[in-house]
Amino acid sequence: MNNTLILPTHVAKARVAQKAKEIKEVKKKPLEEMSLPKPTGWRIIVLPYKAKQKTKGGIILSDKTIEESQISTNCGIVMEIGPDAYNDKDKFPNGPWCKKKDWVLFARYAGSRINIDGGELRVLNDDEILGTIEDPEDILHALTV
Repeated sequence: MNNTLILPTHVAKARVAQKAKEIKEVKKKPLEEMSLPKPTGWRIIVLPYKAKQKTKGGIILSDKTIEESQISTNCGIVMEIGPDAYNDKDKFPNGPWCKKKDWVLFARYAGSRINIDGGELRVLNDDEILGTIEDPEDILHALTV
C-alpha cells in the first residue's frame, strides 16, 4: 500500500512556503530563548562578538575583514555564569569581575570553544576575564584610529 499523498500544486507550494517561514522563525530566536549549556563550577559562557558585515556607507565587508576584526577584539557578551564563579574571597576580594549580559575582554586562545549555528560559544574560567567594556564597537573604532 502506497502512503503517498498527492496534493494540488498550489497547496504543495503553500505548504513549502509555510515550512520555510517556520524555519526562518526558529533561526531568529532571541538569545534569551536559546537553550545554552549550563556552566559548572567557576566557568562562564561567553558569546563572542560578531562584527557587522556592512559599513554605515553600505560597503559589504569581506569574510576575511570580518574575521580579522573579530580576532583582534576578543570580546563577547556573558551569557551564563557558573554557580562557583567569583566565590573565592581570597582570589576575588573586590567581588565579581563581570555579570550576565556584560561585554567582556578575554585572551585570544582563552577557554574552550563550542560550535553553534552561526558561530561559537566560549567557556572561560572566571579568572580569564581581562576586563569589561561598554560596547564592542568602541574597541573596533579605537583600533582604526
